[in-house]
Amino acid sequence: MEKQQKTIGILTSGGDAPGMNAAVRAVVRTALYKNMRVIGIRRGYSGLLARDMVEMNLRSVCDTLHRGGTILYSARCPEFREDKGVERGREVCTEIGIDGLVVIGGDGSFRGARDLSLKGVPCIGIPGTIDNDIACCDYTVGFDTAVNTVMDMVDKLRDTSQSHDRCSIVEVMGRHCGDIALHAGIACGALAILVPEVPFSIDAIVQKMQRTLRTGKKHFIIMVAEGVTSVNGIGTVYDIAREIQERTGVESRATVLGHVQRGGAPTARERVLASEMGYHAVELLEQGIGNRVVVSHDNKIVDYDILEALNMKKEFNKHLYDIADVISI
Repeated sequence: MEKQQKTIGILTSGGDAPGMNAAVRAVVRTALYKNMRVIGIRRGYSGLLARDMVEMNLRSVCDTLHRGGTILYSARCPEFREDKGVERGREVCTEIGIDGLVVIGGDGSFRGARDLSLKGVPCIGIPGTIDNDIACCDYTVGFDTAVNTVMDMVDKLRDTSQSHDRCSIVEVMGRHCGDIALHAGIACGALAILVPEVPFSIDAIVQKMQRTLRTGKKHFIIMVAEGVTSVNGIGTVYDIAREIQERTGVESRATVLGHVQRGGAPTARERVLASEMGYHAVELLEQGIGNRVVVSHDNKIVDYDILEALNMKKEFNKHLYDIADVISI
């Protein structure tokens, strides 16, 4: 008897990240090459529950490799945090004939994929999040583009800071993970980098600025991860700017970059990484393997059990942080 054609679904969930479209493209074209049907599910798990779907073909992903955002759209889905919602998702997959699902997103998306896998729908996660906060993954899809976006904007901001002898305090995304602030801070020559993983004091920043002022430098960049203020209880980034100005005499301005960090064309590195991950995800589903997350580790594409991946602790690169502190004066 001829083997029945497999059908896989694909969705993007949670916050959008540059490179998601590259991953979608790779999944769709790899699956079609392997004679599978591909169902695109719009707006994440919410779209799955609402049956908001479209069958995808080669042209569905044409000219999407370079585009930011996600052509499948994204949304949060509170219903999927409860067993009742996951069970409804399983029922929809059964009714539509979806044999496996590729989920592109972050931690919350992977929890949904794990729960759905446990109910008999094989799911493969691909880490798409600009925060780089997936512990088992060296670089998540979206992180490199976000860092480059921050670098470009801060380079422009430095021009006006230098012209007016100002200190620019720049808040970037990273509620629980300071990787964007760390990498962009080094790339932009920030005097200080404030992240939730490392305790800091305004006193230390002021002292470093004063030492640097004595060497003749008059303008400064301070990079702040958004999670820092809540962790340290110091108010907002505007409060940091006000205190620094009062204590150093250097005019200080706060800039919050916000959601612009999520947008833009993905970098070459992002496109290649997402393509590799998408291909590997389809290979796993082809074998009927689920409950895995595809990641980049030690420059190789590998996969882990989703539960194992979720339980891993993210290690902050303190050595890189110390390097930044030494070379930034």
